[in-house]
Amino acid sequence: MQGCNFGAEGGCLPLPLVMLNTGGRETPLYLISEDPMAGDRELVLATNSAFYRSFEKKDIEAMEAVWSKGMGCLCIHPGRDALKGWPDIRDAWERIFKNTSYLEIDTDILTVEVSGDLAFVVLIENVLQISGGDAGMDRFTSRRLEARSMATNGFERMAGKWYMTHHHGSPVVD
Repeated sequence: MQGCNFGAEGGCLPLPLVMLNTGGRETPLYLISEDPMAGDRELVLATNSAFYRSFEKKDIEAMEAVWSKGMGCLCIHPGRDALKGWPDIRDAWERIFKNTSYLEIDTDILTVEVSGDLAFVVLIENVLQISGGDAGMDRFTSRRLEARSMATNGFERMAGKWYMTHHHGSPVVD
């Protein structure tokens, strides 16, 4: 069965979204869990990881799966105006992906807070972005940017799944 792991009892378990390395041991994280004991913190971190993976891979479909489609969603890229609602947020991500030939993102989580159906993650983003410089172009046509941003990502649980509702990145000035 696609999208299914069979547990020891023969029941179907969702495939892990992320394997988190915790003290030398890999722990699977899921976006959706039917296990009432699954920790909300881990599920929020799995959604946060899915966001950054879609960002780094420039995968708009994966990005779309993470974001809420509500008109109250907000996205604020460093130095830019606030974008409200998924259609405008999607357009901005598509432009970023189109104009970027390579992305590398490392994150340092500072805090994760969960209260009921709302959660937020505060972290540092370390981004390496190379714009332009397609395979057939010379190295002088590309632009390399290394940046650190302080980010706050907001999430809301809807129908048992955590969705991103807010992303705000601000440049860190050293």
